[in-house]
Amino acid sequence: MAADPRLPAQALAPRLAPWILMYHSVAEEDEDPYQLTVTPERFAEQMDWLHRTGRRGVSVRELLAAQARGRESRLVGLTFDDGYADFARHAVPVLREYGFTATAYVVPDLLGSENGWDTEGPRKKLLTVQEVVELAGAGWEIGSHGLGHQALPGLSPAALERQTADSRRALEDLLDAPVTGFCYPYGAVDLPAARAVRDAGYDYACAIEHSWLTGRHALPRCYVGDRDGAWRLRAKHGRHRWRDAVTGLRWAPPKSEPKATAGEPR
Repeated sequence: MAADPRLPAQALAPRLAPWILMYHSVAEEDEDPYQLTVTPERFAEQMDWLHRTGRRGVSVRELLAAQARGRESRLVGLTFDDGYADFARHAVPVLREYGFTATAYVVPDLLGSENGWDTEGPRKKLLTVQEVVELAGAGWEIGSHGLGHQALPGLSPAALERQTADSRRALEDLLDAPVTGFCYPYGAVDLPAARAVRDAGYDYACAIEHSWLTGRHALPRCYVGDRDGAWRLRAKHGRHRWRDAVTGLRWAPPKSEPKATAGEPR
């Protein structure tokens, strides 16, 4: 199968996608209609399971650097979408206890406010500017989650540039450091969105599902909820590997490709 020139180059490589866990909020909530909250007790149990099974949680930046050296086999990416304030309050102390790192994806124009996009869920405080600066200074990876927590598919080229390039610029100005990771709001990604993220200079981007875009700028992740104990996490890891294999086979080139004849597109 010939390579599709419309695709980002990273989407064509049939490499194994590393295992990345997707969290949002770590807190006690009476209502959780979107199932985005994990209690601090459950989160501690999940991190303990990773530790007991010989795994180490790391930021996506660290995970991809290790993968480039062929040393990612026991590493698990830990990501926290939306930039909730409870990341610093409840998640960071547990992660530090195990020597883990993680990536927090924040919405730079909403720092210090609330999750107004979740119309039916409880109001949750977002990290403040000062908290984000302190987290980055302490070594936690900070990535962009766009502006206004807006889904990217369907946006105009100008709007895509604003969501990707402008959000990156805002965070880099705030942190006085490179911001190399992006996370698609709602996990929603299409080809124009992936191209915009790549063109904005991000080293990688996180999506959710395995898809025909799976690659450096559409990394699949595994949703983690409050119901996920040890056996469910183990099962989700197996499902990730199965989906990864299917995606890789879909894009793997045949052992030999027929030569193009005159007049055929190359």
